[in-house]
Amino acid sequence: MNIRTLETFVWIARLGSFRAAANRVYASQPSVSARIAGLEDQLGVELFNRSARKVTLTAKGREFLIYAEKLLSLHGEMMQAVARPESIQGTIRLAVSETIAHTWLPQLIERVSEAYPAINLELDVDISVNLAEKLVNHDIDMAFLMGGVNQPGIINRALCRYSLIWVASPSLNIPAGPMSLSDLSTWPIVTYPRKSEPYMAIRSLVDPMNHSTRIHSSSSLSTIIRMTVDGLGVSALPREILQNELSSGALRQFEVDATVPDLAFVAAYRAGPGGNVVDGIADLALSTAEQRAPSLEKPA
Repeated sequence: MNIRTLETFVWIARLGSFRAAANRVYASQPSVSARIAGLEDQLGVELFNRSARKVTLTAKGREFLIYAEKLLSLHGEMMQAVARPESIQGTIRLAVSETIAHTWLPQLIERVSEAYPAINLELDVDISVNLAEKLVNHDIDMAFLMGGVNQPGIINRALCRYSLIWVASPSLNIPAGPMSLSDLSTWPIVTYPRKSEPYMAIRSLVDPMNHSTRIHSSSSLSTIIRMTVDGLGVSALPREILQNELSSGALRQFEVDATVPDLAFVAAYRAGPGGNVVDGIADLALSTAEQRAPSLEKPA
């Protein structure tokens, strides 16, 4: 009985599938099956019901899971406290919103490499709605996303907030002075994807003024910026990702008589055994966000 076998057992129990667990522990399905068969032989009991379409725990399997999770948690604490950093190995699946990827993610990766030189990061950049679903489905270990994940067993730690500014191409000849919501609703707006918090906030602002306002949404932040530079609409975006466009004059800021709520980001991950490294990376993310974006308003 070893740590790798215990991790394999726990992931099968969590995911309900030998194949999904094999992908999660980076092993072949026959290897995973052999580990569990050896474990069951050693214990002299069956841990899983294999007859159903989804693998489930037997009564003894449920009892063993309690001890396996305790052992993994203790092992993680021991490695964090005693082992040299280069002895802590594994792969962490980190998924981030594109806004984070455009700002301080490179600095975080550098700090993680220094703190955990033997840890591999598997990066995924996606919209927050998809990131939340991936975390709930155990497809990733940690997500930096807007809004957090309201599910049992998931920790949400506030990272930072980005204020939004309204910008447009100079070719649109946006009038000087604050723009009313009524006037804003006459312009096409380019923004984040449907179901995202910025999209819904902007929709709630302009809909009472004009139900026919054209809102172009995209899941790609780079595409939103490109469309705005090309004069296809106006946008509300974080200043921190627009430094080049604003300094070159490709975009200019204008004022609107209403504010769009800040983009509030959190680090979301599961509580439980084996989460010591993930918790450590969350600590690094919080300090990196604070150091790299000192002008941002931090959540209370």
